[in-house]
Amino acid sequence: MELFIQFASHAEKVLNSPLIHIGKTAVNLWTIAYLAVLSIVLISVTRRCKTWIAEHLLRHTQLDSGTRESVASMTGYIIIGLGFVVILQSAGIDLSALTVIAGAVGLGLSFGLQNIVSNFISGILILVERPIKVGDRIEVAGLIGDVIKISLRATVIRTNENIDIIVPNSEFITSPVTNLTYASRHVRVKIPVGVSYDSHPEEVQRIMLECARRNPGVLSVPAPLVVLERFADSSLDFVLFVSTEEYLRKTMSLRSELNVAILKRFHQAGIEIPFPQRDLHIKESSVAGTRLTGAS
Repeated sequence: MELFIQFASHAEKVLNSPLIHIGKTAVNLWTIAYLAVLSIVLISVTRRCKTWIAEHLLRHTQLDSGTRESVASMTGYIIIGLGFVVILQSAGIDLSALTVIAGAVGLGLSFGLQNIVSNFISGILILVERPIKVGDRIEVAGLIGDVIKISLRATVIRTNENIDIIVPNSEFITSPVTNLTYASRHVRVKIPVGVSYDSHPEEVQRIMLECARRNPGVLSVPAPLVVLERFADSSLDFVLFVSTEEYLRKTMSLRSELNVAILKRFHQAGIEIPFPQRDLHIKESSVAGTRLTGAS
């Protein structure tokens, strides 16, 4: 029993021995263990709060899933920030003494962590201003895909090939971003078609509109539109504009279906899709009977 008491007394001495001083506060092993345990509890509680806010509190509101996720994320960051302040104060640590540490950290950030800070601030701007949100179909830095997660440092985009790409948040602030679903959940698809000059424009327009209206993936509002775009060298260039919601993530499939349908109807109607042609003119030269060939 006496040995146990001696061991406990020695352990208490070790745990209460100051390791470092923050201002006038002595930090020992008890303080570190206290901070570690409460930090783990805070992070666990914050995760549960985020899930509850997104899936229960905001579930019956008119907010979409992306907005609910953004609100839950911002709430989680606020809870963690305030929670750490409370934990430090409850441990008896003088927060005013941390200003020196914050200054040193700021100096380090100015030298080597500019990109991390830039991505962090960009993430906050994205969550607040919401130029993109979870579920949006976007194009940025040559990538086209769906936004599946937005965090403070980076955003995860899933491409058509089911590949997840992590894009730093600063890309969405400094680079042009095309958000195909920013205002609505449908996109407009442009399908160019060239026909020969012998074709009747009214018949071409009628066939293209008929093919568009027969496709179940094409929306009737806004209605499909066909325009004669220009007079090219070898063809009359028409453009078919259609809107779709069903093919939001696979517009190439819709283009293929409409192109096949239009080609079949053109063959049935005898409408020719031309290819570039050149006329050759052969002229006799007055120099030693040489022939000169020219193309036009």
